[in-house]
Amino acid sequence: MTQDRIKTVGRSRLQYGPLSDRVYLMQLASGEAEMVISAMQTMAQSEGYTKLFAKIPASSAAVFMDAGFEVEARIPGFYADGDAALFVSRFRSEARRRPNDAERIRKVLDAAMRRAGAGIRRPMPNGCHLTVMDADHAPQMAALYSRVFESYPFPIFDPDYIRRSMDENFSYVGILCEATLIALASAERIESGVEMTDFATDPGHRRASLAAHLLAAMEAKARQEGMKTAFTIARAVSHGINIMFARAGYTFGGTLVNNTNISGRVQSMNVWFKALTPATHADH
Repeated sequence: MTQDRIKTVGRSRLQYGPLSDRVYLMQLASGEAEMVISAMQTMAQSEGYTKLFAKIPASSAAVFMDAGFEVEARIPGFYADGDAALFVSRFRSEARRRPNDAERIRKVLDAAMRRAGAGIRRPMPNGCHLTVMDADHAPQMAALYSRVFESYPFPIFDPDYIRRSMDENFSYVGILCEATLIALASAERIESGVEMTDFATDPGHRRASLAAHLLAAMEAKARQEGMKTAFTIARAVSHGINIMFARAGYTFGGTLVNNTNISGRVQSMNVWFKALTPATHADH
């Protein structure tokens, strides 16, 4: 299926398309809320998309609530000025509003909460080591993502996309065993925070806590760079990824219902967050 596309409206950035059947406001520029909401509504009506989704500062919430959006998740103190980040959505069909896997999502979240703060389960396997990925690794990286995911909201199966993302605001960390890439993740710098994302482990090396080691390495780097907050948007039905973030001390921020096409279908996603600095977050 064709990848969703990126569009700039004013100084704000949207992702849209039939893959995730949505219009996603990825970045809202100051003073553009009303204009962007109008553009999102026009795009959704024109193409029949069933969800409008946005990550916004809490200070912009009133404009979105007046336009029929509702808050699905929150990250306190995310922005440099201490404002919270809100994930807000407007559903254009009742079917899109209802989670397809509600009971399974609840059980996964319960299992994750029971392991909160437990730390990394297993040491790094013998003969394996962490490495920072560079442009020369892009073909290996794209090949691993292709083995792990049937579909994905961004074109991570394309080595050229991976190289471009490295030149922008992404960094990638991998685990190699005897020169073979077996696990991979990325950190995307957003405002004063960092999204821990694109986790992939070769099917033959699951249950080895490799993703947890990647996460710890990316957190350490983010702290060194002065990032305030780490967060992730994880598949809500995945025991492994939700438990990993709970074990690493992340806090559950909410569920984004029927939000993202990943692994072959549109799925609900859980938001997890963690303060990387000792200062107490102010939540506006």
